[in-house]
Amino acid sequence: MPTEFRSLPIPPPVLEGIESLGFKECTPIQEGTLPITLAGKDVAGQAQTGTGKTAAFLIALFSRLLKTEPSPSSKLSSPRAIVIAPTRELVIQIAREATLLGQKTPFNIQAVYGGIDYQKQRSMLAEGVDLLIGTPGRLIDYYKQKVYDLRRVEVLVIDEADRMFDMGFIADLRFMMRRLPPYHKRQSMLFSATLTQRVMELAYEHMNNPIKIEVSPEQITAEKVEQILFHVERTKKIPLLLGLLKRESWERVLIFVNTKNQGEVLANRLTEQGYPARAITGDLPQKQRMKALEQFKERKVPILVATDVASRGLHIEGVSLVVNYDLPQDREAYVHRIGRTARAGAAGKALSLADEEYVMALEEIEEYIGQKIPVEWPEDDLFVQPKSIPHSERIQRTRPAHPPSRPTKGRPSSSRPRRSR
Repeated sequence: MPTEFRSLPIPPPVLEGIESLGFKECTPIQEGTLPITLAGKDVAGQAQTGTGKTAAFLIALFSRLLKTEPSPSSKLSSPRAIVIAPTRELVIQIAREATLLGQKTPFNIQAVYGGIDYQKQRSMLAEGVDLLIGTPGRLIDYYKQKVYDLRRVEVLVIDEADRMFDMGFIADLRFMMRRLPPYHKRQSMLFSATLTQRVMELAYEHMNNPIKIEVSPEQITAEKVEQILFHVERTKKIPLLLGLLKRESWERVLIFVNTKNQGEVLANRLTEQGYPARAITGDLPQKQRMKALEQFKERKVPILVATDVASRGLHIEGVSLVVNYDLPQDREAYVHRIGRTARAGAAGKALSLADEEYVMALEEIEEYIGQKIPVEWPEDDLFVQPKSIPHSERIQRTRPAHPPSRPTKGRPSSSRPRRSR
């Protein structure tokens, strides 16, 4: 039987926040870490996004702050807890969940990240904050400007530590950790999709004898995800995808591709075929990425096409169908992708199209997840040929809403007459 939150020593204000979200029982990662973290000990936990690890560290964090008296304030803003995450989207998601879980607590919560609201974020941070959530670059930027200091930090959380290494943030992360109070004077929590040797070296270097909690890949892969694999020629992937979208029952679909160019092309093709879609890629400007995500969450756009880098940390409820248009070349990416559906105990489906370019990764993926992905051989009637779009209509769809004005032929009446030579 799963552990109920009420059976754990969680302060009433935090428990009220948990129950307001409709949660009663712990997920495996919460069940494994909360008894340790609520006792004030450090933990290094293996968990994917979508397994409840955000709530796991927030519940422990809020509980700790409610049980301890804050240190005397300094001249600078000085947070009592800090959460460091690798991407802007993940920072925004953590802050949103912290606001909901901490709604009955007195804590001031703020998120800082690159791309937007630089001066506004700076001013709010300077006014004081209890829980600070941010990306390494923006946190260091404000720290070096002496907008805040780290002398009062009681709780440190490092989220998605493996991705910190992958994205080249490890030097920035160590810069921050070396300026925190000593590890025995604070509580630290680290979460990572995999607890590799380099991740554990980081934990042992900057944490106080962390207890290692691992969830097996079988547990990490959502149990209620129905997985189906299609072997298909690369030239027939679009017709098969159109057929699957026609056959399956869905409201929102998340489609994964391996390259940004493929994402943009696929989103355009789907839109042309009557399936409105947006693409998010790593180099898309932040405002455009956030707009696309909001449109998807609000069901204004039913299909989102994403690369792995852009999708890291996505937390979107109600995604019943995930499609690996390109089979990922990293085994952990497969688990991460299909975990976008079947969240919070709901059922979901993950369809993967394995073509001749990417099929070589299949064996390693199946070995990692500990099972063979069921194969369905598509019948001819499952392939839907794309309808042709008139060339003039294609041009109209890509033309700017307000094309730049062109100069008129001849000399304007206001211009000077040309000098004779």
